[in-house]
Amino acid sequence: MAINPGLEYALGAMVCYGLADLVYKRAATAGVKPHHFLMVQAWIFAPTMIAYSLATGTLHMVPAAGWGAAAGLCIFIALYNFTRSLREGAVSVIAPIFRLNFTITVALAICVLGEPLGAFKMAGLALALLAVWLLLGGGAGGSAAVSRASLWRVLLATFALGITNFCYKLGVMHGATPATMVVSQAAVFFPLATAFGYLAERKFNPPAATWPYAACAAILLAIAFMLMATSLIRGEASVLVPVAQMGFVITAAAGILMLGERTSARKLAGLAAAVGALVCLAMS
Repeated sequence: MAINPGLEYALGAMVCYGLADLVYKRAATAGVKPHHFLMVQAWIFAPTMIAYSLATGTLHMVPAAGWGAAAGLCIFIALYNFTRSLREGAVSVIAPIFRLNFTITVALAICVLGEPLGAFKMAGLALALLAVWLLLGGGAGGSAAVSRASLWRVLLATFALGITNFCYKLGVMHGATPATMVVSQAAVFFPLATAFGYLAERKFNPPAATWPYAACAAILLAIAFMLMATSLIRGEASVLVPVAQMGFVITAAAGILMLGERTSARKLAGLAAAVGALVCLAMS
């Protein structure tokens, strides 16, 4: 079977997203506050992407860059709620739910863009929904793995990131370069994260412990967004976005093996169903 165009870029994004999720969890467990984390991440992310786009000559401000700005608003909502959810939930449950945002993107790509819906895509969506149900009850001790507040936050984050991915597809479809999309996103994310961080405490003083985590996440996400946007130029959002979101498998495995999070047969079945969903979608 032929490899889907852009799949190699989506796989690269998958690795970066998975590692970034792990950094988010480590920052949360270290006591880094979400508003500090996102503020410092924005301070590093935006200059890095502007410098890269200018150095490579790939920044071209076209009307389609507006979709990048919309993505910036959505990604702020997604990342803030994701970081809050990790303070009360196990990463091996929260991260898989967050990365199942591709179900939103797939639905929009099929309904709005008319991307084909075949047997494999239908099977993939069905398995994704099964995975969410299994993972919500997948922690040892049931609700001990994720609180109600944490659950609502990660569901909101999941929806917002699904919209973000769709904005990326619309932007590159209408002529924006990957760098233009990411810089446009940063132009909105930067002031939102900075203002929100300031209003929380009425001062700019993120603790020193924030910087290593936020810097690492900023670089990983910059690479991930660039790779995903590049993949979307070449192929279907309903195939490549799910592949990119497979990063939760890396994060969940690290949470269990490295962080000592407890697991259960149901949690493992949920992860298996999620992987099966992504395989089906990649084969469609």
